[in-house]
Amino acid sequence: MSRAADDIAKFIRDRAGDAPVRLGLILGSGLGHLAEQVDGVAIDYDQLPDFPHAGVSGHSPKLVVGELEGQRIAVFGGRAHYYEKGDPAAMRLPLEVLKALGAEGLIATNAAGSLDPDMPTGSAMLLSDHINFSGLNPLIGEPTDARFVPMTDAYDPDWRAALKDAAARSDTALHDGVYAWYSGPSFETPAEIRAIRTLGADAVGMSTVPEVILARFLGLRVCAISAITNMAAGLSSERIGHDHTKKMAPLGAAKLEAILRAFLRAL
Repeated sequence: MSRAADDIAKFIRDRAGDAPVRLGLILGSGLGHLAEQVDGVAIDYDQLPDFPHAGVSGHSPKLVVGELEGQRIAVFGGRAHYYEKGDPAAMRLPLEVLKALGAEGLIATNAAGSLDPDMPTGSAMLLSDHINFSGLNPLIGEPTDARFVPMTDAYDPDWRAALKDAAARSDTALHDGVYAWYSGPSFETPAEIRAIRTLGADAVGMSTVPEVILARFLGLRVCAISAITNMAAGLSSERIGHDHTKKMAPLGAAKLEAILRAFLRAL
Protein backbone atom coordinates (compact mmCIF):
# COMPACT_ATOMS: atom_id res chain seq x y z
CA MET A 1 0.00 0.00 0.00
CA SER A 2 1.41 3.40 -0.93
CA ARG A 3 1.97 6.26 1.48
CA ALA A 4 -0.21 8.42 -0.78
CA ALA A 5 -3.14 6.01 -0.31
CA ASP A 6 -2.77 6.11 3.47
CA ASP A 7 -2.66 9.91 3.46
CA ILE A 8 -5.76 10.18 1.26
CA ALA A 9 -7.59 7.61 3.39
CA LYS A 10 -6.84 9.70 6.49
CA PHE A 11 -8.20 12.82 4.74
CA ILE A 12 -11.38 10.91 3.85
CA ARG A 13 -11.81 9.59 7.38
CA ASP A 14 -11.45 13.13 8.73
CA ARG A 15 -14.35 14.17 6.48
CA ALA A 16 -16.56 11.08 6.53
CA GLY A 17 -15.79 9.39 9.86
CA ASP A 18 -13.46 6.66 11.07
CA ALA A 19 -15.71 3.62 10.62
CA PRO A 20 -14.33 1.24 7.99
CA VAL A 21 -16.26 0.77 4.77
CA ARG A 22 -17.57 -2.68 3.89
CA LEU A 23 -17.10 -2.46 0.15
CA GLY A 24 -16.53 -0.12 -2.76
CA LEU A 25 -18.72 0.52 -5.77
CA ILE A 26 -17.48 1.93 -9.09
CA LEU A 27 -20.18 3.47 -11.26
CA GLY A 28 -20.12 3.33 -15.06
CA SER A 29 -21.36 5.78 -17.67
CA GLY A 30 -24.83 7.11 -16.92
CA LEU A 31 -25.06 5.26 -13.59
CA GLY A 32 -23.98 8.13 -11.33
CA HIS A 33 -27.40 8.65 -9.79
CA LEU A 34 -26.76 5.59 -7.59
CA ALA A 35 -24.28 7.68 -5.59
CA GLU A 36 -27.12 10.02 -4.70
CA GLN A 37 -28.86 7.18 -2.84
CA VAL A 38 -26.04 6.98 -0.27
CA ASP A 39 -26.54 8.79 3.04
CA GLY A 40 -23.08 10.19 3.57
CA VAL A 41 -20.37 12.63 2.59
CA ALA A 42 -19.42 13.47 -1.01
CA ILE A 43 -15.84 14.52 -1.76
CA ASP A 44 -14.82 15.89 -5.18
CA TYR A 45 -11.97 13.98 -6.80
CA ASP A 46 -10.07 17.25 -7.22
CA GLN A 47 -9.78 17.43 -3.42
CA LEU A 48 -8.00 14.07 -3.39
CA PRO A 49 -4.36 14.35 -4.56
CA ASP A 50 -3.56 12.37 -7.72
CA PHE A 51 -7.09 10.99 -8.05
CA PRO A 52 -8.14 10.60 -11.69
CA HIS A 53 -10.17 13.43 -13.13
CA ALA A 54 -12.78 10.98 -14.57
CA GLY A 55 -13.32 13.40 -17.41
CA VAL A 56 -15.80 11.35 -19.46
CA SER A 57 -19.29 12.81 -19.73
CA GLY A 58 -21.81 10.66 -17.91
CA HIS A 59 -19.45 10.18 -14.96
CA SER A 60 -19.58 12.16 -11.70
CA PRO A 61 -16.04 12.64 -10.31
CA LYS A 62 -16.98 12.37 -6.62
CA LEU A 63 -16.28 9.84 -3.90
CA VAL A 64 -19.29 9.30 -1.64
CA VAL A 65 -18.78 7.52 1.70
CA GLY A 66 -21.81 6.62 3.77
CA GLU A 67 -24.67 4.23 4.45
CA LEU A 68 -26.86 2.33 2.02
CA GLU A 69 -29.18 -0.43 3.19
CA GLY A 70 -27.36 -0.66 6.51
CA GLN A 71 -23.89 -1.05 5.01
CA ARG A 72 -21.12 1.52 4.99
CA ILE A 73 -19.81 1.79 1.44
CA ALA A 74 -17.55 3.97 -0.70
CA VAL A 75 -18.98 4.91 -4.09
CA PHE A 76 -16.73 6.10 -6.90
CA GLY A 77 -18.98 8.22 -9.12
CA GLY A 78 -16.55 7.95 -12.01
CA ARG A 79 -13.53 6.00 -13.18
CA ALA A 80 -10.52 6.80 -15.32
CA HIS A 81 -10.38 4.77 -18.54
CA TYR A 82 -7.31 3.55 -20.39
CA TYR A 83 -8.34 5.50 -23.48
CA GLU A 84 -8.16 8.85 -21.66
CA LYS A 85 -4.38 8.94 -21.14
CA GLY A 86 -3.15 5.50 -22.12
CA ASP A 87 -2.67 4.29 -18.53
CA PRO A 88 -4.29 0.93 -17.69
CA ALA A 89 -3.31 1.44 -14.02
CA ALA A 90 -5.13 4.77 -13.71
CA MET A 91 -7.45 3.40 -11.00
CA ARG A 92 -4.69 1.87 -8.87
CA LEU A 93 -4.50 4.72 -6.34
CA PRO A 94 -8.29 4.93 -5.81
CA LEU A 95 -8.42 1.18 -5.21
CA GLU A 96 -5.47 1.38 -2.81
CA VAL A 97 -7.43 4.06 -0.97
CA LEU A 98 -10.47 1.78 -0.88
CA LYS A 99 -8.33 -0.95 0.66
CA ALA A 100 -6.91 1.52 3.19
CA LEU A 101 -10.47 2.48 4.18
CA GLY A 102 -11.00 -1.11 5.28
CA ALA A 103 -13.03 -2.51 2.40
CA GLU A 104 -13.13 -6.25 1.83
CA GLY A 105 -14.23 -6.01 -1.76
CA LEU A 106 -15.34 -4.11 -4.84
CA ILE A 107 -18.40 -4.17 -7.07
CA ALA A 108 -17.75 -2.56 -10.44
CA THR A 109 -20.52 -1.50 -12.81
CA ASN A 110 -20.30 -0.49 -16.44
CA ALA A 111 -22.29 0.32 -19.54
CA ALA A 112 -21.83 -2.39 -22.15
CA GLY A 113 -22.95 -3.58 -25.56
CA SER A 114 -24.70 -6.93 -25.84
CA LEU A 115 -23.64 -9.71 -28.21
CA ASP A 116 -26.63 -11.84 -27.23
CA PRO A 117 -30.00 -11.21 -28.91
CA ASP A 118 -31.68 -12.62 -25.80
CA MET A 119 -30.00 -9.88 -23.69
CA PRO A 120 -31.37 -6.66 -25.21
CA THR A 121 -30.84 -3.00 -24.37
CA GLY A 122 -32.00 -2.33 -20.81
CA SER A 123 -30.79 -5.68 -19.45
CA ALA A 124 -28.36 -6.26 -16.59
CA MET A 125 -25.56 -8.84 -16.82
CA LEU A 126 -23.54 -10.30 -13.96
CA LEU A 127 -19.98 -10.96 -15.11
CA SER A 128 -18.93 -14.59 -14.81
CA ASP A 129 -15.53 -13.96 -16.39
CA HIS A 130 -13.78 -11.63 -18.82
CA ILE A 131 -11.66 -11.62 -21.95
CA ASN A 132 -8.87 -9.05 -21.91
CA PHE A 133 -8.98 -8.57 -25.69
CA SER A 134 -6.92 -5.37 -25.48
CA GLY A 135 -3.90 -7.28 -24.18
CA LEU A 136 -3.12 -4.39 -21.81
CA ASN A 137 -2.49 -4.97 -18.12
CA PRO A 138 -2.36 -2.51 -15.19
CA LEU A 139 0.33 -4.57 -13.45
CA ILE A 140 2.95 -4.14 -16.15
CA GLY A 141 5.87 -2.47 -14.39
CA GLU A 142 4.96 -3.74 -10.92
CA PRO A 143 8.36 -4.86 -9.57
CA THR A 144 7.29 -7.52 -7.07
CA ASP A 145 6.18 -11.12 -7.56
CA ALA A 146 2.73 -10.02 -6.43
CA ARG A 147 2.18 -9.02 -10.08
CA PHE A 148 1.56 -12.68 -10.95
CA VAL A 149 -2.09 -12.56 -9.92
CA PRO A 150 -4.15 -15.71 -10.50
CA MET A 151 -7.39 -14.81 -12.28
CA THR A 152 -9.29 -18.07 -11.82
CA ASP A 153 -12.46 -17.12 -9.94
CA ALA A 154 -11.54 -13.45 -10.30
CA TYR A 155 -15.25 -12.78 -9.90
CA ASP A 156 -15.98 -14.00 -6.38
CA PRO A 157 -18.23 -17.11 -6.55
CA ASP A 158 -19.93 -16.45 -3.21
CA TRP A 159 -20.72 -12.83 -4.04
CA ARG A 160 -21.93 -13.84 -7.50
CA ALA A 161 -24.32 -16.33 -5.90
CA ALA A 162 -25.45 -13.65 -3.44
CA LEU A 163 -26.10 -11.18 -6.26
CA LYS A 164 -28.14 -13.78 -8.14
CA ASP A 165 -30.17 -14.40 -4.99
CA ALA A 166 -30.60 -10.63 -4.57
CA ALA A 167 -31.89 -10.36 -8.13
CA ALA A 168 -34.40 -13.14 -7.49
CA ARG A 169 -35.59 -11.55 -4.23
CA SER A 170 -36.04 -8.18 -5.94
CA ASP A 171 -37.80 -9.82 -8.91
CA THR A 172 -35.17 -8.38 -11.25
CA ALA A 173 -33.89 -10.20 -14.31
CA LEU A 174 -30.11 -10.69 -14.18
CA HIS A 175 -28.27 -12.33 -17.07
CA ASP A 176 -24.93 -14.08 -16.65
CA GLY A 177 -22.07 -13.75 -19.10
CA VAL A 178 -18.51 -13.04 -20.20
CA TYR A 179 -17.38 -9.43 -20.71
CA ALA A 180 -14.76 -8.53 -23.32
CA TRP A 181 -12.59 -5.44 -22.81
CA TYR A 182 -11.60 -3.34 -25.79
CA SER A 183 -9.42 -0.30 -25.14
CA GLY A 184 -11.71 2.26 -26.84
CA PRO A 185 -12.44 5.08 -27.33
CA SER A 186 -13.70 4.11 -30.79
CA PHE A 187 -16.49 1.57 -30.76
CA GLU A 188 -15.84 -1.91 -32.10
CA THR A 189 -16.31 -2.86 -35.75
CA PRO A 190 -18.84 -5.52 -36.76
CA ALA A 191 -15.90 -7.80 -37.62
CA GLU A 192 -14.42 -7.37 -34.15
CA ILE A 193 -17.80 -8.16 -32.62
CA ARG A 194 -18.05 -11.34 -34.70
CA ALA A 195 -14.54 -12.29 -33.54
CA ILE A 196 -15.17 -11.90 -29.82
CA ARG A 197 -18.58 -13.52 -30.13
CA THR A 198 -16.79 -16.55 -31.58
CA LEU A 199 -14.36 -16.43 -28.65
CA GLY A 200 -17.22 -16.63 -26.15
CA ALA A 201 -17.99 -13.04 -25.17
CA ASP A 202 -21.54 -12.03 -24.26
CA ALA A 203 -20.97 -8.28 -23.79
CA VAL A 204 -18.31 -5.75 -24.72
CA GLY A 205 -17.07 -2.53 -23.15
CA MET A 206 -14.17 -0.17 -22.52
CA SER A 207 -13.61 -0.49 -18.75
CA THR A 208 -13.80 -2.72 -15.67
CA VAL A 209 -11.14 -5.33 -16.51
CA PRO A 210 -8.22 -3.13 -15.34
CA GLU A 211 -9.99 -2.45 -12.03
CA VAL A 212 -10.74 -6.14 -11.55
CA ILE A 213 -7.08 -7.05 -12.06
CA LEU A 214 -5.94 -4.30 -9.70
CA ALA A 215 -8.50 -5.24 -7.07
CA ARG A 216 -7.42 -8.87 -7.09
CA PHE A 217 -3.79 -7.72 -6.87
CA LEU A 218 -4.77 -5.78 -3.73
CA GLY A 219 -6.55 -8.77 -2.22
CA LEU A 220 -10.07 -7.43 -2.66
CA ARG A 221 -13.05 -9.62 -3.48
CA VAL A 222 -14.64 -8.60 -6.78
CA CYS A 223 -17.94 -8.74 -8.62
CA ALA A 224 -19.12 -6.72 -11.61
CA ILE A 225 -22.41 -5.97 -13.34
CA SER A 226 -23.03 -4.50 -16.79
CA ALA A 227 -25.96 -2.29 -17.71
CA ILE A 228 -26.66 -3.16 -21.34
CA THR A 229 -27.04 0.11 -23.25
CA ASN A 230 -27.02 -1.16 -26.85
CA MET A 231 -26.61 -4.15 -29.08
CA ALA A 232 -23.02 -4.39 -30.30
CA ALA A 233 -22.01 -3.22 -33.79
CA GLY A 234 -23.70 -5.07 -36.61
CA LEU A 235 -26.34 -6.72 -34.41
CA SER A 236 -29.08 -4.08 -34.64
CA SER A 237 -30.08 -0.84 -36.32
CA GLU A 238 -29.22 1.22 -33.21
CA ARG A 239 -27.00 4.25 -33.79
CA ILE A 240 -24.21 3.42 -31.36
CA GLY A 241 -22.48 6.35 -29.65
CA HIS A 242 -21.71 7.79 -26.23
CA ASP A 243 -24.85 9.93 -26.21
CA HIS A 244 -26.88 6.79 -26.85
CA THR A 245 -25.01 5.04 -24.01
CA LYS A 246 -25.86 7.82 -21.56
CA LYS A 247 -29.48 7.86 -22.70
CA MET A 248 -29.97 4.10 -22.32
CA ALA A 249 -27.95 3.58 -19.11
CA PRO A 250 -30.80 4.56 -16.74
CA LEU A 251 -32.82 1.58 -18.01
CA GLY A 252 -30.24 -0.82 -16.62
CA ALA A 253 -29.42 1.43 -13.66
CA ALA A 254 -32.84 0.89 -12.13
CA LYS A 255 -32.22 -2.86 -12.21
CA LEU A 256 -28.72 -2.43 -10.79
CA GLU A 257 -30.05 -0.38 -7.89
CA ALA A 258 -32.70 -2.96 -7.01
CA ILE A 259 -30.16 -5.80 -7.09
CA LEU A 260 -27.50 -3.91 -5.13
CA ARG A 261 -29.95 -2.82 -2.44
CA ALA A 262 -31.13 -6.40 -1.96
CA PHE A 263 -27.51 -7.63 -1.92
CA LEU A 264 -26.47 -5.09 0.72
CA ARG A 265 -29.46 -5.90 2.92
CA ALA A 266 -28.40 -9.55 2.96
CA LEU A 267 -24.70 -9.00 3.69
